[in-house]
Amino acid sequence: MENNYSVIMAGGIGSRFWPMSTPEHPKQFLDVLGIGKSLIQMTYHRLLNVSPVENIFVVTNMQYKDMVLQQLPGLKPEQVLTEPERKNTAPCIAYAAAKIHSINPNATLVISPADHLIIQENNFKHTIETAIISAVSGRIVTIGIQPTRPDTGYGYIEVEANKDTRANDVMEVKQFREKPDLATAKQFLSSGNFYWNSGIFIWKSSTVLDALKEFQPNLYDLFGLNLHMYKSEQEQQNVNHAFSVCKDISIDFAVMEHAKNIDVVLANFDWSDLGTWGSLDLHLNKDKNENAIVGDKVYTFNSKDCIVNIPEGKTALIDGLEGYIVIQSDDRLMILRKENEQELKKYLATVK
Repeated sequence: MENNYSVIMAGGIGSRFWPMSTPEHPKQFLDVLGIGKSLIQMTYHRLLNVSPVENIFVVTNMQYKDMVLQQLPGLKPEQVLTEPERKNTAPCIAYAAAKIHSINPNATLVISPADHLIIQENNFKHTIETAIISAVSGRIVTIGIQPTRPDTGYGYIEVEANKDTRANDVMEVKQFREKPDLATAKQFLSSGNFYWNSGIFIWKSSTVLDALKEFQPNLYDLFGLNLHMYKSEQEQQNVNHAFSVCKDISIDFAVMEHAKNIDVVLANFDWSDLGTWGSLDLHLNKDKNENAIVGDKVYTFNSKDCIVNIPEGKTALIDGLEGYIVIQSDDRLMILRKENEQELKKYLATVK
């Protein structure tokens, strides 16, 4: 495992998890499931199965560095790479890939967001090990999720139609498709050869740097051209400059939509990107009335199909609600219809 490195992307602010998630304390550092572990802690422990602890790096906004080290005490400060500003996933990955390549040019990288929920850790390990075998041969690899509904919130991966595909199979990617409208998503689902794009990527550091050099030469020049800068006292200064002038672009647009040497491994584990409160619904224990409740003093009456999260020690009495999200955090309270969750960002613009 000495050449296996993991990179946790943890720089987002998780605005759709308001009121618990705020710019000062975003969702990756929260225990949204009420199990005593934050999402980044769960991600870190999961990746220990595929990388030695000294080969795990976190890329985050500089304001969260101390929070990362507090929650992940097994990491050294130099394993937390800081961005001065948010410029999407491509600059984040370019920075991490170049930094790690300067340490070990034979490195294979597992790139994972900090806020995914994956319970079956052994299955995750086996899927990643399959992906690493493909990545070592020079392929760009992503993890595909078998879709269970025509979801318009995910990007999709198209492969050649094959009725015999099974979990952990490696398939060549035909093309990436951006988030579709509902009618298109239904077509994807019925065709049987489309998978959700998990946002988890596996590749050698040299492979991703070569791809950036070909498809995003500006990003490559800023982060990958001069690897000596990562061993100098001016490292952070140079990185800050690179972020200040690079474009804001996702790795999907920057590389995945252009490259031809891409494989997908079909996941053998349950997965959720926990993008919204509603996405928690499948993962929380529910009472006889289908209420998913986090909180030790929550009392519901004549209420069903609600998501409730109340801080420990706080008492809440809820009567007559159906299909609502009720979240309290510090001095903020949200009572929102489930069906209106997509409007939350618009509502917050008014609140702020």
